[in-house]
Amino acid sequence: MASIEGIRIQNYRGLKDILIGRTIEKREGNPLPRLMTIIGPNGSGKSSLMDALGFLGDCLRFGVEEACDRPHRGGFERLRTRGQTGAIQFEIYYRQDAKSRPISYSLHIDSENDRPFVSYERLRQRRKGQTHGQPFPFLELQKGRGYAWAGQATSKQEGNEKVEVKLEDRQRLGITTLGNLASHPRIVAFREFLEGWYLSYFVPELARLLPMAGAQKHLNRQGDNLANYVEYMERQHKKRFADVLRQVSKKIPGIRSIKPERSKDNRLLLSFNESGYIDPFYQQDMSDGTLKMLAYLLLLEDPEPPPLVGIEEPENGLHHQLLEPLALEMKHYSERDKGPQIVVTTHSPYFVDALTPQEVWVIEKGKDGFSTVACAAELPTIKELFDEGIPLGSLWYSNHFGRGNP
Repeated sequence: MASIEGIRIQNYRGLKDILIGRTIEKREGNPLPRLMTIIGPNGSGKSSLMDALGFLGDCLRFGVEEACDRPHRGGFERLRTRGQTGAIQFEIYYRQDAKSRPISYSLHIDSENDRPFVSYERLRQRRKGQTHGQPFPFLELQKGRGYAWAGQATSKQEGNEKVEVKLEDRQRLGITTLGNLASHPRIVAFREFLEGWYLSYFVPELARLLPMAGAQKHLNRQGDNLANYVEYMERQHKKRFADVLRQVSKKIPGIRSIKPERSKDNRLLLSFNESGYIDPFYQQDMSDGTLKMLAYLLLLEDPEPPPLVGIEEPENGLHHQLLEPLALEMKHYSERDKGPQIVVTTHSPYFVDALTPQEVWVIEKGKDGFSTVACAAELPTIKELFDEGIPLGSLWYSNHFGRGNP
């Protein structure tokens, strides 16, 4: 499964310049783990970091102008770090699989005549056997013009043909167009990787709606197709669905079964059978926490998972004793052979108790108003105290981190 080894973000809201993990030119750091958790006080930049990941996906799907103008972003100038005049910049350093050479993707977005556009875009990869020197750019575009190398890389050459590229629409990413051409397999692979990112914005109220009947293969971002996804899992993956029910019954006492039912007007209801009651309850009657736990556990049983899953503050609505087991479920899922890489933001030390220092990154806002970030494993004495058996969440709660608290 493909995974991000590092990400650098510049001039995006309060993230003036942060690096998490490593890049193609700064390879001394450790690659990002399969489960990465971001902690820090309110207003420190956790949501901005998660939104930056969503912004990249939106740029691919809708183009940079529409991505900037999404209602919760409010346009390019509100996204660009205050006081800065340069482009918003991203660098994603990722590996397609364990045996492949890492690839670096750079994207710069600037403004011209009050419209955002792609000012620079590049995909780079070191040649086979190369350890030093400049990586080879097999896609490089400046203001929509440049070159791409067609074909698959070999030990002697990076592509079969150098192709001149001229994009008519500078609001669209080059990988959007070239990533659909079989002659550019590495660009196709990266586009598919970025396109597959899943950021969860689960809304319990939407999960209580009654969708039209019909099984759906994946849980969508807001969870309003939860009943459709349950129907699919019950039909197509009975064992996985039974495993989820067992976990739900352990974590939420009293629930004996969950089944999709069709109403007379062909809408889908979720029927919850609880101990002590003859008649079932439906999703409209269930608590936010029950629906959220069901959605997360089902998401973690997706037989065809996305390459990257982002979840913001999973603790909201959940009992604190459910959080450490949930973190362990996420960790086990991410470590499966085809499991996704998972990025989580949280305020909960109970969730963090299940993690190692290498899996936790602390973000805080400096006196200049800009965010800084550090891996917990790099903070003084944290690894030593953790190795002595003190849970990481307890160290954070007792302010041993020396940062990441109000």
